[in-house]
Amino acid sequence: MWRWIIVGVIALAVIVFGFSLVDVATDGDVQASALLSGSLESTGYTRAVAARDWEFPRDFGAHDDFQTEWWYYTGNLTTDDGRRFGYQFTVFRRALTPGGAVSAESSEWRTNQLYMAHFAVTDVGGARFFHEERFARASADLAGAVVEPSYRVWLEDWEIVGVNDDATERRIRARMADGAAIDFALAIVKPPALQGQNSDGLSAKSSETGNASYYYSLTRMPTSGTITLGDETFTVTGNTWMDHEFSTSALGASALGWDWFGLQFDDGREMMIGQIRLLDGGKDPFFGGLLMDADGTTQYLPSDMITITPTGTWTSPHTGAEYPSGWTITVMPENGAAINFTATPQLLDQELYGGDIAYWEGTVRLDGDVTGYGYAELTGYIDALTGRF
Repeated sequence: MWRWIIVGVIALAVIVFGFSLVDVATDGDVQASALLSGSLESTGYTRAVAARDWEFPRDFGAHDDFQTEWWYYTGNLTTDDGRRFGYQFTVFRRALTPGGAVSAESSEWRTNQLYMAHFAVTDVGGARFFHEERFARASADLAGAVVEPSYRVWLEDWEIVGVNDDATERRIRARMADGAAIDFALAIVKPPALQGQNSDGLSAKSSETGNASYYYSLTRMPTSGTITLGDETFTVTGNTWMDHEFSTSALGASALGWDWFGLQFDDGREMMIGQIRLLDGGKDPFFGGLLMDADGTTQYLPSDMITITPTGTWTSPHTGAEYPSGWTITVMPENGAAINFTATPQLLDQELYGGDIAYWEGTVRLDGDVTGYGYAELTGYIDALTGRF
């Protein structure tokens, strides 16, 4: 969903407080200074205002002329004996000045692109949740997103790489400081699902022209590999969901936060649904969802076709925030019967905290007219996101 809010706050911190100058020395002979500057103003950046001419693998990479971008991977996996895991791996890009990338004229450290990554692993069977956050500038090969000579999105040694020419086969590798690690192979088996009201990848976030993003999803990527937790390594298989979104936009003035769901049904379909919660308790009508059939065809779901009702609450022992602890969901697609199901967190404590903004992002189990697994993202349950940038 609108993960750019998190990046916007981090960018503000960089602008206000700055990065420390980086001195790299070899026998006292080599020095380099990091030069970052920027503005939170959106003037000068490209905006999402019309349908886009999508081209893959080109559009798997970065779009530096937009202010904000992210590559978001979540998955539900299991061992042969049924032990379940979830993971989130997200790389964010934030431009500090418009005009695309800045050349390294005076220093290899010079850049106007900031990268951040969030990595989390849920051990459902062990009732454990691991998460870590990293930052880097897009210089000196510390972080970036490219499609030439091959697909790669990375921040230091956390990376997603293409293993064939069109990046339909990928590998994710990442390790936290506490030893939690993933090493997965993924494959694209369904075409990119273009989100938005016209299913063309232009996803409006409010009634204001340009307050939108370009947004596609890879909704079912068969995944296999290993999860390491301390001295234990688990061989797992399952499915990954991937979102790629880029924009120059902001939430409306009355927005409080959002609830977002990426869901994979056992019958081969997938569904993205979400709602923007408003300060007055209402819902913004300009964001709905998308239903993906097993053959890859899609159907837009207007917000008035979606009802998401919390079934209970959970209070975080880390931040004191009170989050929903499950939902009943009803979706009324134009083509087909109503779909009624519940979404239940596989572990209540899946809150990412410790940074400027805490949010809940975790694996959920689906039961009812459809069964399966997915991921939910919940923001605005501690502080309103209105006016954060």
